[in-house]
Amino acid sequence: MIDEERILTNIKEFSFPRLSGTAFEKKSFNIVKNKIEELNLVPIEQDFSFSIFYSRIYPKVALTVLSWFILVLFLNLNLVFNIANLSIIFILILILILYTRSPENIKLGQEYHSQNLFVKILSQAKNEGLDYNIFLLSHLDSKGQAFSIKIRIQLYYVWIITFSLGLLITTINSFFLIEDCVVLIIFSIFILCFNFLATVILWINKTNNISKGAIDDASGISCVLELLNYYSKPKNTLKNCNLWFIFTGAEESGTMGVRNFYENIKDFDRDKSFIINFDSIAKNINLWDHGLLNNKYFKSFNYILENKEIMSLEKKTYRFYIGTYSDGLFLLNKRFKGLGNGDRSTYNYVHSKNDDLDKIDITVLKKLCQFYTILLNEVDNNWNN
Repeated sequence: MIDEERILTNIKEFSFPRLSGTAFEKKSFNIVKNKIEELNLVPIEQDFSFSIFYSRIYPKVALTVLSWFILVLFLNLNLVFNIANLSIIFILILILILYTRSPENIKLGQEYHSQNLFVKILSQAKNEGLDYNIFLLSHLDSKGQAFSIKIRIQLYYVWIITFSLGLLITTINSFFLIEDCVVLIIFSIFILCFNFLATVILWINKTNNISKGAIDDASGISCVLELLNYYSKPKNTLKNCNLWFIFTGAEESGTMGVRNFYENIKDFDRDKSFIINFDSIAKNINLWDHGLLNNKYFKSFNYILENKEIMSLEKKTYRFYIGTYSDGLFLLNKRFKGLGNGDRSTYNYVHSKNDDLDKIDITVLKKLCQFYTILLNEVDNNWNN
């Protein structure tokens, strides 16, 4: 049975600042570990180290270099100036691309430590060669920033639009050589100023340890713990599906936890492995379907319709998001199928001091957990046929 009071108790327990790589994140790790052990289960720990370069420095450096590129094209002072600057820019971009291909291996700057925690509940068949695997994920850490996710996404959009317009205008100007067009020059300066302003604001959007992270992601942790509590009972064990309950560290630092966890499952059959990611749920539920749902799951679809005032199914699959990233998106880009859970209405609060318990409707989280008890049973029965 899904217990609303237990969900509320867990959210309260995890609603404290817990920046990745700090003792506060370690505290959340220990709380989850104790709760798993109280269910007479043995969790597996995975320690890893990481650098904050990829998550906090690299995006800002990349945007700055590209803004510099547009400025050089606009100024177009002379051949020597252009060749020298464009050569430096090309070398820097090449270095950034090569250096960030495996972010989990970057060791630039201070070294931080984090950990994943996961536990596996075997199916009743206990035949790992034939069984399916379903991974339920949430992340242990939180972070605060000067600006909320909504503002940060808007800044990225401004930067992308102004960069694209700046590139288009300078290309047209260079191709047609209309250097004396005053209106075009003024418009170009206007665009470049907005691009510069967006870059500067993104630079000053510093990371801090102020946000309590109730929405992001104490809500997700509580849902995964509640489902673990439910499926830890032998009578609820699935027939054909192994369930993995995963709590990742350093998600807010470039998804470092799931990148390290991926080493455990990188060779899994993508047709028999599915992910369900719980991230930032408050008063509404957006379900992003990435190939888990199908028209055979009548009870699951009926449940969504019965709760349409809080639940909506998003059928479009995006593999690239501007300004945000998650464990689920990382695994999606590794060709895993699954289902994502979130709440778009939280973007005003996440990563800010306003990410607090009063923004969450516990009844919504209970209904989400109930939905997954229905869906997972349907999935399990479908795979048995």
